[in-house]
Amino acid sequence: MSAATRIAREEWRGLLRNRAGVIATVLLVALVLVASFVSLERRARIEADRARYQASVDAEFDRQPDRHPHRMVHYGQFVFRPIAPLAFFDAGVDSYTGNTIFLEGHRQNSANFAEARQSSLLLRFGQLTPAFVLQTLAPLLLIFLGFTSVARERERGTLRLLLAQGVRGRTLLAGKLLGHGVVALAIGVPAFAVLLGFAATGAAPWGATLLLILGYAAWLLLWALLSVLVSTWARRSRDALAALIGLWMVGVILLPRALPEVATSRATLPTRIETEVALHRDLASIGDSHNPDDPYFADFKRRTLARYGVTRVEDLPVQYAGLVGMEGERLSTELYARAAADIAAREATQNRFVHGFAAVSPLIAMRQLSMTLTASGPAAHLDFLNQAETFRYRFVQTLNRMQAELIPHIGGEDPRVSAENWKRVPRFAYRPHDPLRAEPDTIGWSLAVLLGWLVGLGILAALAARRIGKVAQ
Repeated sequence: MSAATRIAREEWRGLLRNRAGVIATVLLVALVLVASFVSLERRARIEADRARYQASVDAEFDRQPDRHPHRMVHYGQFVFRPIAPLAFFDAGVDSYTGNTIFLEGHRQNSANFAEARQSSLLLRFGQLTPAFVLQTLAPLLLIFLGFTSVARERERGTLRLLLAQGVRGRTLLAGKLLGHGVVALAIGVPAFAVLLGFAATGAAPWGATLLLILGYAAWLLLWALLSVLVSTWARRSRDALAALIGLWMVGVILLPRALPEVATSRATLPTRIETEVALHRDLASIGDSHNPDDPYFADFKRRTLARYGVTRVEDLPVQYAGLVGMEGERLSTELYARAAADIAAREATQNRFVHGFAAVSPLIAMRQLSMTLTASGPAAHLDFLNQAETFRYRFVQTLNRMQAELIPHIGGEDPRVSAENWKRVPRFAYRPHDPLRAEPDTIGWSLAVLLGWLVGLGILAALAARRIGKVAQ
C-alpha cells in the first residue's frame, strides 16, 4: 500500500469520526434518492396527463360536425410537448417556458401553461431534482468535509511531524486529494445508479446518460479538489472555510443569477405587446387578404386567373377564397418565422454572454451541460416550437385546400364539408430532441470547461505540494 493511499485511509477514518459530517452526507444521499424517485413519479404522471389531453383534443376535433373548413381553421388544435426521458433528473427551463401551444390560422401562438405560473414561489428557488441537489447542495457538503483536511494538520502541528518523518508534500497532498475525491464520487453514486438503471431499461439513451454522469463526476471532483487546495493554502481552518463559502456563494449563487439580468439589459427582448403591434403593422404592409382592392392580392387574382385560363373568379374550378386563404397563410407564416428567428437570435446572444463566464463560474457550464443532455434546455424548447409551427402550417393549409377543392362542388349559401374530412387532417407527432446531434458544440464546450478546471486545479495542487514544507516551518 502506497503512502498516499495510507493517508487517504486516515482521512476517511477522520471523516467517519466526524458525526456531523456523516449525518450531513447521509442526508444528502437520501435527498438525492428522494429527489430522483419523486421526479420519476412526477414525470410519469405529467407524461400520462399530457398524453391523455392530446388524445382528448384530437378526438374532440374528429367529433366536430359538418362545417365550413375555414371555421375549423379557427377552431384550431392544442399540442402538448412530451417530457424528455432524462428531464426527470434536470427540469431545466421546462417549468418556465410552457408546454402547450394552441395552433390556429393567421397567427403563431407561443407556449403557455408553464408550471411556474401554477406553482408557489418555492419553485423559483429551485425545483427539488437530483440536478439541483448535486449542483447546489453537494458542493456545500464537500466544502464542510474538506476545509480542515490540511489546515487541521498545520494547526495541530502534525504536518511538521509528517514532513519530518519523510512524507513528501506531494505524497501528503495526493493522499488528501484521493481521500476527498473518492468521497465526492461516493456522494454522486446514488444519482449515477439511478441514471444507469434508467438507461438500462431502454428509457434513456446511453450516450447522453454516460456523458451526464461524466459531467457530474467532474463537477463533484472539482469541489473536492478545490476544498483541499484552499485548506492547503490557508493558515487556519476558519480562513479556509470562509474562503470556500465565499467562492460557493459567488460561483454557485450570485453569478449564475446576476449574469442573466446583465445579459437581458445588453440584448433586450421586445415585450409581448410590442411584438404583436409590430407583427400587425408588418402584416398590413405585405397585403390584406380580406381587402379586394389590396394591390398584392389584386395581382394575385390576375395571376390565378391566368394560371387556370379563365377571366372570372366564378369560372375557376376551385374556390378562390380558399386560394386566397392559402396565399395569406403562406405570407403570414413567413413573417412570423422571421419574427421568431429574430427573437431566437436575441435569446442566443443572451445565452452566449452568460456562457462566456463559464470559466469563472463552472456551475454555468455544468448547468448548461445538464440541461442540454437531458433535453430540458432552451434549444430543446425551441425545437419543440419549430416542430409545432411546421405542423401548424400543414394543418391550416390542409383545411384551406379543402375549402378550395371541396366547396365548389357543394354550393349553397352555407356550404359545409363532411365531418369525415376532419380525420384526414394531420396530427402532431413530436420528434424527440437529440442533443448529441443537435448540440455537440455546447456539450463539448461545457465538458471542456469542467475538465479545464480540473486540470487547472491539478496544476495548483502541484504548486501547493512544493510549498507545504515551507508552510510547516
